[in-house]
Parts: sequence; structure tokens; C-alpha cells
Amino acid sequence: MAKIRYYYDTESSQYKRERVKTSDVIINLLGIAALGMVIGLVLTLCYTMFFESPRELKLHHEVKEMEFYYGELNKKVESLNGVLTSIEQRDDNIYRVVLGSNPIDKNIREGGTGGYDRYADIWEKKLGSGDLIVKVSEKVDRVRRKLYVESLSQDELVSLTEQKEKLFAAIPAIQPIANKQLIAIASGFGFRIHPIYKVMRMHTGIDFSATVGTPVYATADGQINTIDEKFDGYGKMIIIDHGFGYLTRYAHLQDFDVHQNQQVKRGQRIGFVGNTGLSTAPHLHYEVLLNGELIDPVHYFFNDLSPLEYEKVLQLASVQNQSLGN
Repeated sequence: MAKIRYYYDTESSQYKRERVKTSDVIINLLGIAALGMVIGLVLTLCYTMFFESPRELKLHHEVKEMEFYYGELNKKVESLNGVLTSIEQRDDNIYRVVLGSNPIDKNIREGGTGGYDRYADIWEKKLGSGDLIVKVSEKVDRVRRKLYVESLSQDELVSLTEQKEKLFAAIPAIQPIANKQLIAIASGFGFRIHPIYKVMRMHTGIDFSATVGTPVYATADGQINTIDEKFDGYGKMIIIDHGFGYLTRYAHLQDFDVHQNQQVKRGQRIGFVGNTGLSTAPHLHYEVLLNGELIDPVHYFFNDLSPLEYEKVLQLASVQNQSLGN
């Protein structure tokens, strides 16, 4: 309750009530307000120094959550990168080795994804967590780059596999006639006694002794390149083009079971053993050419023979006897 003040008036010899000036009231009120503001400011400063505001508490909580999720996302990226690295190692050290292809250069796999400017839009926003976002972005981009390179590599491996399948199918890998008893080889590749001239001459294939009409089979997939019929030399003859530089020749046939340009498969019947051309007895003269060069066919009989059988065939083919034809 405000105090009431009095003063003694000498003129009237009486005590009179003191009147408060408006200016004094205003000054007092301003002083009180100023004091209140100072006290409030002091209290606010003290609060902000020792306590967090609700907004600060919320932001602090959000930062903690963001750091947690960043850690979890970083773990997932690292895990994905580990899986991808394992695939890359199998690609380079297994698949490409089997398919006869060189591993992908490490610099290609680990190639950069761009410099500072790549993340300029993030930096320009001046986010408080910009560095974390950029770090995750860099890791994700590296994984994306490696994944892209590996995707191209897998496409190449598929193509290589298809080519290898075609190559394996094109290699003359079986004997041209049924020879389960391994007794049909009459003369091998190399210098042999010529059946007509009785002198040592190069024998460019293998002679398989068989009765007239014995089926003759294609030793690999290919296309009939030549069907010829002469009274001398190879007599009735078939040449198959297998691709990849491989050709096979089947000579002294009795008859044909294919036509020009026909596609054939390994093991498909193409003709019959005969005694045509320059031949002294019914047999099949079989040749293998690789890039135009005659090579020993015996080295390709690996698809239908066991190791012991193959060793026996090698011994029979190495005997320097007389050939049955040219």
C-alpha cells in the first residue's frame, strides 16, 4: 500500500497532504520497468547458460537421431560394398580365368566419381550435417560406380561364355566312326609307307579301317563346306567348317547323308565308309585342319575316351605302318 506523505504549511499553520507529480510517477514507473528488464535479461542469460530451450532440446534430439541413422546407413553401404567386392574377386579370379579373359584393371573398378563440384549443391546449402551427407553420398556413388562396371563385366562374361560354348562345340572332339574296341585305327598321322608308291610320304590324317557302309559322324558342330566326288585322290569327300579356324575332312566315302551348306551337330551321321578314290581297302581317311594347317587328329579324341583308352589310341596311331590311301 502506497505511503501518504504530509508537509507543514507555515502560511496556514496546517499539515497538508503532499501531492505526487505526474513526472515523478512516470520516472518511477520507468525505473521499475528498467529494473524488471535488467532482472529478466539476467535471468534469461542464466537460463540459456545452464538450460536448453525446448527448441534446442528438439534440435539436439534430431541431431542425435540423424547421427544414429547415418551410422546405420553407413554400415549398410559398407556391407553392400563388401558383397560387391566378393563378386568382383570371383569375376576376376575364377570366371575370367576359366573363360581365358584378363581381369578388369583395378583402376577401372576403383575409378573416381567426380570431384568437389559434384556435391556443390549440398555445400551451398550450408547444412549443419552437410559433411555427413557428402560422406555418405561419396560412398554410395563409389558403390554405384563399381556396380556399373561389374554389370558391364557380367554382360561380357555372358558373351564370353556363349563364345566358349560355341568354341567347345566347334572342336573336333570325338572319333568319326564307332570305335569302341579301339581296333579301327589302321594308320596314324605322320610319315607312313604310301600304299601305291611304297615309299615314306607324309600321311595327313588318320585311316579308320571299317566295312563299306559303316556310318561316319561329324566330330563337331559346323556347316557342310564341301561335298566332292572324284575317281582319284580323296574320292567321295566331305569337308565341314566348324568355325574358329577348324575344318575336318572325311574321305573315300561310299555315299553322303548331308547336302551342301547344311548345319550339322557333333555325332550326326554325315555319310558312309567306302573305298573310293586312291584307296586300297575300305576305310575312312580323316583330317583336322586348324587355321589352314593340318594337325594330328588323335590329339582331339578326348570327348569319348577314358585316359587309358586315349593312351591306347595314341600308341596305335604312332605305329609307322602302311596307310590305306592318300
